[in-house]
Amino acid sequence: QVQVVESGGGLVQPGGSLRLSCTASGSSVNYYTIGWFRQAPGEEREGVACMSYSDGREYYVDSVKGRFTISRDYTKNTVWLQMNSLNPEDTAVYYCATRTGPASWDPDEYDYWGQGTQVTVSS
Repeated sequence: QVQVVESGGGLVQPGGSLRLSCTASGSSVNYYTIGWFRQAPGEEREGVACMSYSDGREYYVDSVKGRFTISRDYTKNTVWLQMNSLNPEDTAVYYCATRTGPASWDPDEYDYWGQGTQVTVSS
């Protein structure tokens, strides 16, 4: 059983930055495609960034391109989501998820999920 854990959320002012981390126990995130998703109250869960296991290619939803960066540290068994120039529309619970297939925006295609970490952007 793989247990995924996110951390790094918090309260930040508009224009600020946060870095989320994702680790896994029972396995290694190095073996999976990683997706970062977010869900705001009353909204559908949406993918914001993912990194393919096979080639390390990065994918971003248009609303975060140029502001968010997904990266993987193989030595630390950790995937990061660096979020810059945050705005109130980025407020949501952010989830990390893993799958053994290629990168995907479909949450139903991911196998293991973390519990989520709250990101609040407010002045």
